[in-house]
Amino acid sequence: MELRELTRLAGVSGDEGAVRNYILEQTKPLADEVKIDRMGNVLAFKRGTAARPNHALLAAHMDEVGLIVLGFKDDGLIVYEPVGGIDARIMVSKRMRVGKDLIPGVIGCKAIHLQSPDERKQPLTHKQLFVDIGAKDREAAQKLVSLGDYISFEPGYVEFGDGFVKDKALDDRVGCYNLLRLLAGRYPCDVTFAFTVQEEVGLRGATVAARQVKPDCALVLEATTANDLGKVDPHFRVCVPGRGAAISFMDNASIAHPALNRRLRELADARGIAWQVKAFVAGGNDAGALQREAGAVPVCPVSIPCRNIHSPANVANANDIEAQYRLAEAFLNEGAAIESSKGR
Repeated sequence: MELRELTRLAGVSGDEGAVRNYILEQTKPLADEVKIDRMGNVLAFKRGTAARPNHALLAAHMDEVGLIVLGFKDDGLIVYEPVGGIDARIMVSKRMRVGKDLIPGVIGCKAIHLQSPDERKQPLTHKQLFVDIGAKDREAAQKLVSLGDYISFEPGYVEFGDGFVKDKALDDRVGCYNLLRLLAGRYPCDVTFAFTVQEEVGLRGATVAARQVKPDCALVLEATTANDLGKVDPHFRVCVPGRGAAISFMDNASIAHPALNRRLRELADARGIAWQVKAFVAGGNDAGALQREAGAVPVCPVSIPCRNIHSPANVANANDIEAQYRLAEAFLNEGAAIESSKGR
């Protein structure tokens, strides 16, 4: 199994079927029990070896940001709505895959030499952009695409530089990738590995998963915006790719459990695992749903710093991906105990 096998799959929020099928194929030989709940989450359970094991939940979301078909223009262009947070300024000329047949398309707009001076000063909005699949008119487009069809970025996995990787959907296929790797182990604690749906549109899958699992503690393996490019003031930088897994104390959806947060830092230091603080309060993830819906369960996100997040060119570092895996593995090997040498 390679990360590129996961990122090449289309899985816009609400249409995670291809990702789910792949994950099911990978989990069934490794887990003691696997089920798909009514929301579409994959819940893979692995029994612990301890006499009275803790029950840990590890979560990563299968979905990615993308588009959905809203309508058709007379000239065959497709009108769309973004699914999840996507900045319209990154969309022009991007290659897309449309519908269940993954029809090739490209995002188009009015040519710059036809724009008025005022139009050139304003950033384009999604309502000014369209998906071109090469259809000659509305009827031709409707023979290939239906209202409500999903549109995903075209994959383009590239390894480059000093351990960096670029592709769409690293948010959060890196977390899914590491969950699958962790499933190969056996731990003192019981573990439910939750591959969730619809995180990008409101943590919906995790909300349902939390109500079913009711763990003693939870880790969320995520990708988070780095915000380290260009002339960014140091206090606005969230984290930096290549410096290790980012352990969060707070974001816009959750506040990490203090003892669990400290225990993860202690484990990282003791095992020589590279880590950094997620230093700016930004974004949100499944931890917000798990913290509320699972009965105030102790939870902490461990994230991969990711440049250009929510775009077709996410950039992450392989060393950070490995650090996330090693830290989660160390936590599980200790039985998912959250006691800290420094107390609560």
